[in-house]
Amino acid sequence: MSRNRSETMWKPGLQSLACAALCLGAMPLAAVAQTAPASSHIPEGSVGGMGDINLYPKRVVIDSRARVASVGVYNRTANSGDYDIVISDMMMTPDGRLVELASVDDKDPTRARVKAASQMVRWSPHRFTLGGNEMQNVRLMAHTLEDLPAGEYRTHLSVIAVPPGNDGLTIDEAATGDAPSGGIGVRITPRFGISIPVIVRVGETTLTAGLKDLNLRTAPTGQKVIALTITRSGNRSAFGDIVVTAPGSSKPVASVKGVGIYTEVDARTVLLPVDPALDPRLTAKGAKLTVTYTDDDYAPGKMLAREDFVVP
Repeated sequence: MSRNRSETMWKPGLQSLACAALCLGAMPLAAVAQTAPASSHIPEGSVGGMGDINLYPKRVVIDSRARVASVGVYNRTANSGDYDIVISDMMMTPDGRLVELASVDDKDPTRARVKAASQMVRWSPHRFTLGGNEMQNVRLMAHTLEDLPAGEYRTHLSVIAVPPGNDGLTIDEAATGDAPSGGIGVRITPRFGISIPVIVRVGETTLTAGLKDLNLRTAPTGQKVIALTITRSGNRSAFGDIVVTAPGSSKPVASVKGVGIYTEVDARTVLLPVDPALDPRLTAKGAKLTVTYTDDDYAPGKMLAREDFVVP
């Protein structure tokens, strides 16, 4: 997963010799951008992780002004690779984790609040090959019904690396015993991928965010962390940066970028590691700290919430 459980999520999976191919059920779009060299032109603000690709932008928002969007997939290595593009619905938990909606119990009250968008979104291509330092645009289009209630609907686009061809036993070889070693084996290959949210907004949306339960803790590792809860109400999600400042310090005491809270949850807990290089007096008992949550989505730069607290 990405840092501090932000919106972007890495999805490891397993594939054996007997695994079936992924089923990609969306209709392709007619117009698709051609691959192009990526080289050093990966845009600032792109997201990456454990694999060999970056995505830009870090999240997609589609509304009445623009029903079409694109995501750039950048192969930042010198080696070529094959990639599957998958759309799937996910749910946020109160601690900020993202889980597959299909894996959540139907009786979970949070599950009932998820407004899934997978049936609204079409994308193309579904699979492609990228050479070293090449990029490919994935085109997305949202189709919404006229009588759809106003609000925010969401799904997630995942780019998953396809493992290289298997040079081990085939299923037939394993079944007939024709393998050179005379044994039967299965090779497990990890599939790494990265996901970003695709948000479809319909009609007027509203958001009110807040901060509460601010306190300073010491983690089991001995590092100081600032714990807080983001609150949210309205029919729009919140997404932005959290910064903790102290009087007399030119550097933040703690900060994290890209913290989201989706519409299925009303509050989310967040832990921010305190910069260990700062003067410890800035977080000593009685110190005054200020936490701000600044929008990086609907109105970038707007302060969504601010709260002062004194270290107990």
